[in-house]
Amino acid sequence: QVQLVESGGGLVQAGGSLRLSCAASGRTFGVMGWFRQAPGKGREFVAAIRWSPGATDYADSVKGRFTISRDNTKNTMFLEMNSLKPEDTAKYYCAAGLAYIPLRVLAGYNSWGQGTQVTVSS
Repeated sequence: QVQLVESGGGLVQAGGSLRLSCAASGRTFGVMGWFRQAPGKGREFVAAIRWSPGATDYADSVKGRFTISRDNTKNTMFLEMNSLKPEDTAKYYCAAGLAYIPLRVLAGYNSWGQGTQVTVSS
């Protein structure tokens, strides 16, 4: 498995921004993604990136507001979140998987971080 450590969550007002980071170590991986889980709801896809050549995908709810990126030299993934809304409030999880997995399918990811809380106040 890949070891994943998230950072960057916090409390922000609606309309504000946050940047999440996820540092990976251990075994190789081909895809990294972000999922989120709000209280009482299932874990949902947010965004993902194929490490090479860098193709990305976003949930419709975050498209145009969130940007996923990576730093190959540091094996680190980022999620820049802008124009945050109260409905973005959730625990955000970093995940990693093999290169051929579908980006949006939770079951395809075999490594998960502990999660970082994002709270957006209205």
